[in-house]
Amino acid sequence: MSELFASGRIIDLILVLIVVEGLVLALVHRRTGRGLPPSDLIGFLLSGFLLMLALRAALVGAWWGWISLALTGSLVTHLADLGWRWRRAGRRSPG
Repeated sequence: MSELFASGRIIDLILVLIVVEGLVLALVHRRTGRGLPPSDLIGFLLSGFLLMLALRAALVGAWWGWISLALTGSLVTHLADLGWRWRRAGRRSPG
């Protein structure tokens, strides 16, 4: 089990699960109209995906620049998602 973490393979599994989660949620929405639309999923799934890439890079001793790049990408996607949601919520509120 320790090799699974030391090698970063556990993160590979989590990354696959994030992709599968996004696909399943998009498919459910497409078929039933329930749940979040894919445009609402992209921001937080991509942000989490990039965080997991940063963690994987740190676990395997990658160059600090790759870790920084993944963390910065996660921050940018998170802030973009937050801004998009905030603007959308502002359009729905009365006033």
